[in-house]
Amino acid sequence: MKKLLLTLLAAMCAAAGATGADRAPEIISVNTDRVSLILCVERDGRVHMRHFGGRIDDAAPLAAYSTHRRPDHGAGEEIYPAMGGRNFRLPALRATHADGDLNTELRYVSHETLPSADADVERTVVRLADPVRPLEVELLFTAYRRENVIATRSRITNRQQGPVTLHAFYSSALSLHGYGSYLLTQLRGGWADEAQIEHLPLGHGTHSISTRKLVKATHSENPAFMLSLDTDRFDEEHGEVIAGALAWSGNYRIDFSVDEYDVLTILAGANPDASEYVLDAGRTLTTPEMIYTFSDCGAGGASRNLHDWARRYGIRGGDRGHVPTLLNSWEGAYFDFDEATLRGMIDDAAAMGLEMFVLDDGWFGNKYPRNHDRAGLGDWEVNRAKLPGGIDRIASYAHRQGLKFGIWIEPEMVNPQSELAERHPEWVVRAEGREAPLIRHQWLLDLSNPEVQDFVFGVFDHTLALSKKIDYIKWDANRHAESVGSAYLPADRQSNFWVDYAEGLYRVMERIRAKYPDVLIQACSSGGGRVDYGALKYFDEVWTSDDTEALSRSRIQYGTSLFYPAAVMGAHVSASPNHQSGNVIPLKFRFDMASAGRLGMELQPRQMSDSERAFARRAIASYKEFRDLVEEGDLYRIGSPYDPSGTFGTLYVSKDKRRAVFLAYCIRYRGHTPVPQFRLRGLDDETRYTVRELNVDRPRCWFDGETLTGAYLRHEGINPPLQRLYDSAVYILEAE
Repeated sequence: MKKLLLTLLAAMCAAAGATGADRAPEIISVNTDRVSLILCVERDGRVHMRHFGGRIDDAAPLAAYSTHRRPDHGAGEEIYPAMGGRNFRLPALRATHADGDLNTELRYVSHETLPSADADVERTVVRLADPVRPLEVELLFTAYRRENVIATRSRITNRQQGPVTLHAFYSSALSLHGYGSYLLTQLRGGWADEAQIEHLPLGHGTHSISTRKLVKATHSENPAFMLSLDTDRFDEEHGEVIAGALAWSGNYRIDFSVDEYDVLTILAGANPDASEYVLDAGRTLTTPEMIYTFSDCGAGGASRNLHDWARRYGIRGGDRGHVPTLLNSWEGAYFDFDEATLRGMIDDAAAMGLEMFVLDDGWFGNKYPRNHDRAGLGDWEVNRAKLPGGIDRIASYAHRQGLKFGIWIEPEMVNPQSELAERHPEWVVRAEGREAPLIRHQWLLDLSNPEVQDFVFGVFDHTLALSKKIDYIKWDANRHAESVGSAYLPADRQSNFWVDYAEGLYRVMERIRAKYPDVLIQACSSGGGRVDYGALKYFDEVWTSDDTEALSRSRIQYGTSLFYPAAVMGAHVSASPNHQSGNVIPLKFRFDMASAGRLGMELQPRQMSDSERAFARRAIASYKEFRDLVEEGDLYRIGSPYDPSGTFGTLYVSKDKRRAVFLAYCIRYRGHTPVPQFRLRGLDDETRYTVRELNVDRPRCWFDGETLTGAYLRHEGINPPLQRLYDSAVYILEAE
């Protein structure tokens, strides 16, 4: 049988000319309206990457392109470099074959353009195979023409008689040449300090963005980046920029390696570190999708490309319509509430013009009541002492007050002090014979196990059955994975856990979305721990950070906006002094900052003064005027919270450029002399815009109520008197 498979594979390669020395080089082009990814099939069957960047319509000259690379410096820029032959680079694919062979050399078999029902989308598949060992790789490229995004992933199939161990199995390899320098922009941080911007010039050698946490995987780093080309500075408006984001909710790694020829190779995919994947005979592993875009008008252009793609293709409910403003119970009540407390919060939310109430943690558990975070997690039954009328009574009350209703769950986790842990200790992620470490007094459930997948789906299903009036689920996940072990996986497949857990989560979400397509779901994960395009295929929004303080949010929301649209960024107005930082911040600044995302509130309204409630009503009503711009408009970052000036702004412009909203902030004292000058890019030069400030009793600026041309606003701009810490303003611009 093995000889037959090898014979068939060799015949396929020969028929396609993949190994023929007389084969003429062939060009494969993947194009959007403004971007090209160009490959060349060489005479020996290797497939090299020749270009990623601005669109090239006539790519034929690249068939004769030479890198002048010496043979003793390794192979050229293969589109999916494998460990074997002359490849000295980090491999996209490293495998131990069933017979122990450590080498893989991929050669071209065929390629084709696949049919698509969407005229905006073109799919190309390039098939490769090892001519000696029956291991096949398909590279799948999806081009989104209008959005100028190209997504790529790999599909690895084992045709051998025994298992193949995959030590590295990246989604994509992208090689860039001809640039003198590369400036990497990445996100770093930690819990309540997510999405902080870091710029790093790339020198020779390898730099990685990675995590091994599995859950809460995007707190410290995010699987997304920008590369500014041929420059040492980050620029919103000018220059060539490549942006990438990995759609994966597990361990990831993105490697940036610059070799002696100054070629930068980017490998992106699931993290291979201690995660060898054993692929059985006849099985296929499909890797996560890697999303790329190119902009020749700076970082702002790259962000807008990603945002357009995300709203149409990358996020759940991107075309759903407006998301309700909400009051979340957590920072207003924590675990200490009863029906009267919740009814009071619902009444206040309705009076302020909010559209939804969300009941957070603490509503479940009877034998082990959820009165703190040390017990009850896993026992998803309504706490009869707190809510004797059940969830339906409180959800129905919210609906009678004109509000939608949401509820919190954390189905992937369990407290040791719970009935679930007593019934199913084998469901807990732990290495046999070792203690399972606790984080936030809880353990992780083993989602590689189909029984656990059924349970997690059942938690969601059972929760929705508590009331027909549940419109929204807040899905939390408050610990990462460590000291892992699976009672379900065989001893020789334990390292498969890292991939199988994430795939298990996705299988659960597929079932949930098949049954509940219209329920809004937020990915929380201790705040910003699951901010990735893998999760956003199933979740409508992310909780951007557990830090609700508006000053901290200035950087968190700015960093997140590089890759993810405001339409997914949950942003709440919370109490003052803030519960995380202790800072005392004016209510207007808190509203103006939260209004740059999906506006909500997270406090006890009864602790607000009458004047604060009145302002909240006004600010919520104003937000409803322009939230379509925040959710659907083009984003222009005007300055940055990192600027020494201490002032910056966020501009959202409608697609037809007839309306815009500009939110401006001062985050340090500037004295009495300097006044910021904000030049507003993105408007139409010939259109005349009337500028109107919101949420103030009288005009504060000379231009309030004036009608100015887009050219004036772009070249000269506006100069609001934002000079003191926590000064802020919101301006609506409307075409005549």
